[in-house]
Amino acid sequence: MNGANADLNVDDLVAAAWPAPYSQNIGGWVLRHAAGVTKRANSVLPAGDPGPLDTSIDQVERFYAGLGQPAVFSVTGRARPAGLDERLAARGYARVDPTLAMIRELDGPPGVARDGAGAPDGVVVGGEPSREWLDLWWSVDGRYPEQLPMAEKILTGVSAGYAMLDGVAAGRAVPQGEWLGIYAMAVAPEARRRGLARRVLAALLDWGHARGCRRAYLLVVEGNTAARALYDGAGFTVAGGYHYRVK
Repeated sequence: MNGANADLNVDDLVAAAWPAPYSQNIGGWVLRHAAGVTKRANSVLPAGDPGPLDTSIDQVERFYAGLGQPAVFSVTGRARPAGLDERLAARGYARVDPTLAMIRELDGPPGVARDGAGAPDGVVVGGEPSREWLDLWWSVDGRYPEQLPMAEKILTGVSAGYAMLDGVAAGRAVPQGEWLGIYAMAVAPEARRRGLARRVLAALLDWGHARGCRRAYLLVVEGNTAARALYDGAGFTVAGGYHYRVK
């Protein structure tokens, strides 16, 4: 697993798998926005050194204020310049949603990725999100119904597979070369604790393996112990992470 860990670039993988429809680059900082729908698509990816730090942060704040949004930075160990996280904290930015990146190898033929869990009977993986898929996912992860069209625009901005099981469990997988990104795992509240998420995950891993992916990653909020237990059981291990700084 050390090789996979060394090659994991959470910033680039997530930016490609969850693409903001609008962005602006200022000296290597990418200012992303999507009408406020999801922090991932409405945050700064600080991958370069735009110049004097406070001046650059001021520019970011003006940019997002013009959109009626708070300034948000996505901060990983690759954030630049050095000392950015500390400077944001000193300026009153709150540390929000610490998130873990977890990885596993997909080093066998289809079926091995299931870790012997058996065939994911009933799971259907399609190339686009159905209305049923979107409604289920947004009912679990979303906030306002009027934001769903923008959320769909983000999802479909890159080729992906969309898994659905019995209308109550869903997930999304994004092939990215050797990597397979797992996103948007959702189970309706009344259908939880029945192993449905495990079956959806297994189907997505097999789907990705069949498309040439040999490593998988996913993101999980650090405090989500139930999801972490699911992913631990599926062979994923922690390989990094990030947090947000919110003005």
